[in-house]
Formats: sequence, structure tokens, C-alpha cells
Amino acid sequence: MTAPLIEGRGLTLSYGSERVLDQVSLSIQAGEIMTLIGPNGAGKSTLVKTLLGLQKPDSGDVIRKNGLRIGYVPQKLAIDQVLPMTVKRFLTLTRAAARSACEMVLGQVGAAHVIDAQMSSLSGGESQRVMLARALLLRPELLVLDEPTQGVDVSGQAELYRLIDDIRAELNCAVLMISHDLHLVMAKTDKVVCFNRHVCCSGIPDTVRQHPEYRSLFGVREADAIGIYTHEHDHEHDLSGHVVGDCGHDHSHDHGHSHHHHDHQKQEAETTK
Repeated sequence: MTAPLIEGRGLTLSYGSERVLDQVSLSIQAGEIMTLIGPNGAGKSTLVKTLLGLQKPDSGDVIRKNGLRIGYVPQKLAIDQVLPMTVKRFLTLTRAAARSACEMVLGQVGAAHVIDAQMSSLSGGESQRVMLARALLLRPELLVLDEPTQGVDVSGQAELYRLIDDIRAELNCAVLMISHDLHLVMAKTDKVVCFNRHVCCSGIPDTVRQHPEYRSLFGVREADAIGIYTHEHDHEHDLSGHVVGDCGHDHSHDHGHSHHHHDHQKQEAETTK
């Protein structure tokens, strides 16, 4: 196997008396999509920032491929919405790029039409595509995305994950992604890392879904549902993995279609817990 693009070995970090990273080791290979999942406060963003060199660990090492080009899309964009700024200007804030280059990356993310639009006028989905385009200007070997569907409406979430998969194929870049969209992300990732200040379990999605620590973290019911339901993720989860804020979606047709299979899986899961 070739050397990983980036690798963390025994990463440990504390804020005061609170341990945020606890002996974390993981590596990302060229061309793979790796997704970090875990509850709020699990330290996922801190781990990513540590791997990128934006945060220094108390102990442990980060090894990166020499000259590794990284495109980073952070969770929140700090732009004054009152400040007039076109998409073209935003793309070139920190690095010079010709209009043709901006048009090319916007075209890659399906947003060529917004190049002269004001940033403040964009929808959530358009904003995320522009953020992606900005990262693609670097021709990254590794694309790092922190909650890439935050602020995107339900109908656009699955489309955004498909776009990320297409970009990976087109550019042959690796993708490291933080996500809570369990239903959607499991279909568009090569490796899942279930994380809660340490690596609880990792592997291909089907393997992780059956892991006791994953089921404990997200709840047996949710773990089973991921394997059955393919509707778009229109609700949130609390720290225990229970659904909150269902947004009025009627799941009755899903339950009617899969009721027997779901009960069978649930019984198996409860037996193996």
C-alpha cells in the first residue's frame, strides 16, 4: 500500500482538564472518501484542524505527504452579509485567479451562473457550492469538508453528496468529511470513522453499522433505519441518536414497506448488544 496522504498517530489534546482528543490514530489514502461521524462535542472539528496543522496537539504526530495540496471548507463562513461582494471577488480574496479559472471551478460544482452574483444573495446550497469551488482553485489532493450540507435545504443535501463524489472521481482527490447526515453519507463514503474523542470504530459503512459502539452512540433504532430508508434526511438527532424536529415528514409509507424487516433487524441488534 502506498503511503497515506495524511496520518495522525496517537493524537492527544486537552483544553484545561477536558480531554478532547484521546490517543487518536487514523490515516487517509489517496482517492478515498473518509467521513467522521459522532455527536456534538465529540471533537471532530478539533481533530480535523489538528490534522491540518491549524491546532497543535499536546502529544502525538501528524505526518503529511510532502507538498500536499489541501482544500479546506470550514463549517462556518465569516462574511459580513452587509458588505457588497461578488462571488468572483470572494473566490480571489486570498489568492489571485483569472476569471476563466473561477468560471472553471464554479462549473465543476454546477454554479457557473452565480459568478457575478452578490454573496449575500446566494441560497444555502449555492453558498456551499461556492465554498467548494474556492477550495478547488488549489487543485487539491485532499478536500476537507466540515459539515458540508449545513444550511442546505433537504432537497439539496443528497445532491451535494453526489457532487462531492463526482469531484472525487474527476480530480482523483481524497475527501475527509465531517457529517451528521447519517442516512445520506453512508451511501457516499468509502470509510466511516465513528468518533467520540477517540476512534470508537472505523471501516466500510456496512461494517460500522453493525458495530456495538456505533449502535450505542446513535441508538439501535437509528442504526437499523440507515440500512433500510433511502428518503432524504429531514431531521436532526440528539446526543443519544434519537430523532428530534422531524419537520413533518410522514414516515408511514417507509414503515409500511419495511416494517417486518425492520423489526427483524431490531431484534437481532438487541440480541447482540
